[in-house]
Amino acid sequence: MTDKQCLECGEKVIGRIDKKFCSDYCRNAYNNKINKESKNLIRNTNNRLRKNYKILSELNVSGKTKVTRRKLFDRGFDFKFITSLYITKTGNTYFYVYDQGYLELENEMYLLVKQE
Repeated sequence: MTDKQCLECGEKVIGRIDKKFCSDYCRNAYNNKINKESKNLIRNTNNRLRKNYKILSELNVSGKTKVTRRKLFDRGFDFKFITSLYITKTGNTYFYVYDQGYLELENEMYLLVKQE
């Protein structure tokens, strides 16, 4: 019977035959390393969505407001991060961040709306 080594630290593993780590600490450290890149992507995306949502909510207190692109941009709004699209029968495309949405109008103006 060969001694198994911990996948994280290399120490001898004692216990069940299918055990891969010497401790919970090593198991967590190993899995955190493996999932680090995908977790960072998800965390960064969620942070951008949260920031966009906050900006839309602060600017659209009445439920329907017009603002300039510059006002959104100056507050740090990132137009690449949305959660859904809604295309009307007339062909207008509303971009949503959860229940806060916007429609691009003429002259770099945007109509902010809140979905009921």
